[in-house]
Amino acid sequence: MRVVLAEDLFLLRDGLVRLLQAHGFEIAAAVESGPELAAALAELDPDVAVVDVRLPPTHTDEGLQCALHARRQRPGLPVLVLSQHVEQLYARELLADGSGGVGYLLKDRVFDAEQFVDAVRRVAAGGTAMDPQVIQQLLARSSGDDRPLARLTPRELEVLELMAQGRSNAAIAGKLVVTERAIAKHTANIFAKLGLEVSDDDNRRVLAVLAYLDHGR
Repeated sequence: MRVVLAEDLFLLRDGLVRLLQAHGFEIAAAVESGPELAAALAELDPDVAVVDVRLPPTHTDEGLQCALHARRQRPGLPVLVLSQHVEQLYARELLADGSGGVGYLLKDRVFDAEQFVDAVRRVAAGGTAMDPQVIQQLLARSSGDDRPLARLTPRELEVLELMAQGRSNAAIAGKLVVTERAIAKHTANIFAKLGLEVSDDDNRRVLAVLAYLDHGR
């Protein structure tokens, strides 16, 4: 699996290169600026891009914008964005086209090698990997008493948070130590209470839930 990596801090970039290579990834390019990232994405056709949001020369959202431009040129290009802080705007922009193959992790997550590598693989496969802190903020913002989210039980909220991270029913069942059938019942209740169409497609249901929460309905 070929990866284009963009990170301006040398030590972190070098560490990510070594980590990904140790888990069987091929590093097609490891760059440190927006222009270099744009060129690498256009020329190398990677299987997945792992991109720091803030890159030179602007140090604002250069990395994110390069990645979004590449996704417009190549719809569905898998992109995992790394950020120092939770910015809900970044999550909205990543989800705007309604397709999968997107992820948003805080940089702290890269120090958990298993979690980080799993996120890269999930995104490369067309799935969704959203940082738990992003999900928690969206849940908190959307949980007023006048909102359908307020009708969810504590267990359904727990399932919803794991679902929005990109986990399948089987993975959620394992995490909560319950049967997969129980999780299927919870997810059906969640979709009914949120007014969302039921779907067996894990990626599509995650995107639907995130879009719902992000719009704060």
